[in-house]
Amino acid sequence: MTEQPAKMWAGRFRAAPDPFFDQWQKSIRFDWQLLWEELAASRAHALALHAAGVLTEDERAQIVRALKTIGIDYSTKLDEVRTDPLAEDIHHFVELRLAKAVGDLGLKLHTGRSRNEQIATDLRLFIRFRIQILLAHLAAWAQQLIAQAQAAGDAVMPAYTHLQRAEPVLIAHWLLAYVEMLLRDASRLEDCAQRLNLCPLGSGAVAGATLPLDRTIAARELEFSAPTANSIDATSDRDFVLEYLQALTLLALHASRFAEEITLFASAEFGFVDLPEAFSTGSSAMPQKKNPDLTELVRAKVGRIHGAAVSVTLLLKGLPLAYNKDMQETQEPVFAATEEAQKMLCVLALFTRALRFRTDRMRTACETGFLNAMAAATYLVHKGVPFRKAHEKIGNAVRHCLDKGCELGDLSLEELRQFGPEFDTDFFPSITLAATLDCHDVLGGTARPRVHAALKDAEHRVQALIDRYGTVSLGEMEAAHARA
Repeated sequence: MTEQPAKMWAGRFRAAPDPFFDQWQKSIRFDWQLLWEELAASRAHALALHAAGVLTEDERAQIVRALKTIGIDYSTKLDEVRTDPLAEDIHHFVELRLAKAVGDLGLKLHTGRSRNEQIATDLRLFIRFRIQILLAHLAAWAQQLIAQAQAAGDAVMPAYTHLQRAEPVLIAHWLLAYVEMLLRDASRLEDCAQRLNLCPLGSGAVAGATLPLDRTIAARELEFSAPTANSIDATSDRDFVLEYLQALTLLALHASRFAEEITLFASAEFGFVDLPEAFSTGSSAMPQKKNPDLTELVRAKVGRIHGAAVSVTLLLKGLPLAYNKDMQETQEPVFAATEEAQKMLCVLALFTRALRFRTDRMRTACETGFLNAMAAATYLVHKGVPFRKAHEKIGNAVRHCLDKGCELGDLSLEELRQFGPEFDTDFFPSITLAATLDCHDVLGGTARPRVHAALKDAEHRVQALIDRYGTVSLGEMEAAHARA
């Protein structure tokens, strides 16, 4: 058995690498997270080498058994992978362990491949799998939003424009707005997974493998749709990394909007939400405080995740074809953003389940401040008044109410008729809270029957997501939360 060199590329060099540079340039300290992907891709490459006649069936079987053993041995010793003193990267780590297990046969596995295609393959496998996990967590949060919408029933809250009270809506309607955002996020992640699902193995360092490999073998084994079409593009493409991080940015952005609204609604000035104590903290100075630290941290996470996307954008900008060492720097943003997104979704599902809305305060907020003004203008439209004129008449009535210190429903018919002869006794039932809700009787509106139908539709769409990717139980989330 020949001695395995410390470096995969050491043959051409006379001088050993500078020790500081050697440690600085290694990626094993973070790409250890690709161990499972590297083992899977190596098994697939062994199949292709066997088909090409490079490996016998017995050799292929020995390599596959050894790769399986490596996975078992290091499944609980990942810290040893991360701190391995000899391995330059995860590819080198596996090669060293394989050579230790099966001797020179382990060195044959690198025939017909390059680390350039290996890392491109491993990253695709990593992101594809993590998308599935994220979609399960996303579905779990969406389920809790739907559960809260179901529990809210026909309870109402003010909707806002310009952070000013605008019109009353069902709480369920507001919650379903976030479900729509999450379903769009799910669609983007699914699109990303579909687009990246091409196999770079067989692309070589840049020009393609030097052996007549059947590239469909590895692609099929790894459940890719097909091999990549161009070796230069395959080894230098990180579009899928950036697309993934941008999709996570939008997901985090939506989470931050939810977090901001809950933060506002939990303040004394709004008083719409009771913060769950299990997900709040106190003040070291002010004994009375219950602070919304969870939502404030969620609100901040978009900065970290978007920062990862910006980092990769700047890494790729102006980068010449094909592979460059710069691309090593795209990995850490992926790992960090993935971890942040998964933890964020996990804690948001638990937090949303524990939320309690103060529906009495929300209803009171809907009954004052002329939130029925649009319904009042609509009443006049039904009487044949052009909307612009109706808008002006109701605006004059609101100004009168402000001077008088009352609401539109408190005006007498005589007072109303000074703003237009169209007002009659049927005006008052048309501006009740229920009528104000139900006048928005269009697809996507907050009329009660429309929201009931939308809730059922959202349930079906989220369930379809669960059917595709499963869901993470709240018990599992709580266990993970406790371990963290």
